[in-house]
Amino acid sequence: MSSKPFDGQEVEQEMEQEEQEQLGFVINEDQAGERLDKVVTEAMDDPAISRTQVQEWLKAQAVTVNGQTGKRNYKVAAGDVIVVTIPEPEEAVIDPENIPLDIVYEDSDVIVINKPRGLVVHPAPGHSSGTVVNALMYHCKDLSGINGVLRPGIVHRIDKDTSGLLMIAKNDLAHASLAAQLKDHSITRKYIGLVHGNLPHDHGTIDAPIGRDTNDRKMFTVTERNSKHAVTHFMVIERIGEDYSLVELQLETGRTHQIRVHLKYIGYPLAGDPMYGRNKTVALKGQALHAAVLGFKHPRTGEQMHFEAPIPGDMNHILNVLRGR
Repeated sequence: MSSKPFDGQEVEQEMEQEEQEQLGFVINEDQAGERLDKVVTEAMDDPAISRTQVQEWLKAQAVTVNGQTGKRNYKVAAGDVIVVTIPEPEEAVIDPENIPLDIVYEDSDVIVINKPRGLVVHPAPGHSSGTVVNALMYHCKDLSGINGVLRPGIVHRIDKDTSGLLMIAKNDLAHASLAAQLKDHSITRKYIGLVHGNLPHDHGTIDAPIGRDTNDRKMFTVTERNSKHAVTHFMVIERIGEDYSLVELQLETGRTHQIRVHLKYIGYPLAGDPMYGRNKTVALKGQALHAAVLGFKHPRTGEQMHFEAPIPGDMNHILNVLRGR
């Protein structure tokens, strides 16, 4: 969940880790007149948090407007100061599961895994099994607790149908360090993606703000309204005929679905992408996107760590078919 839901003036309250998380922001002119529950839902950068969930928070008096308890049907005004005290997640039973993990690196502070396509990173309400977290809980007992019951050790995410490298914190010191590196954009994250179309430029930068799609809150889009700064750098690795390009993509920021949204925005969507791609595409279960390179400073030693994961077999097969091999 992002702590910066809107551009413009914001109020962010730093809390000690053992206290409940608070998120504060100031209503801007574009939001004026909207219902409080809608505005708060949009502020939560997490598709798992529904408007119904936010309404439950409002009933529990966990949302204030200018210091007073907020009502869900209150119409916000420009300048209103909204503070959300995010309740501690309800105790959930997340069972360890003997799901194989491709562990690239592990020590007493961090684990780096190569996640396969199709594996969800962490449980969500109504989906408590078959995830990376379930597998990690079977593999080790010392995950960081900073992200709560449902996301122990999880510092960042990659989409279910994106494969590749994922770092996990095994203690709170490691989690704090890795999260700080993510925040200051010092972590290296490079992806390999197959896109529709023949990109005319060998390299470039997509600098376009991303926010929720007002027509479908599970999706994101390039928009100036209630958006966040987002930058993706790309470099063409190979042009495959006139219909496809293989590209390297480097994240400068890390917004939800950022690469997928940015590639759709410039007219070269990821092949196989069920949400942002084309109907007629490659025979792949999910987008042709792989987190191939991950680099960060070790949270305890300060050593620069660098990891690479080869393109998975299903994506390689598609590439070879397109190349005519």
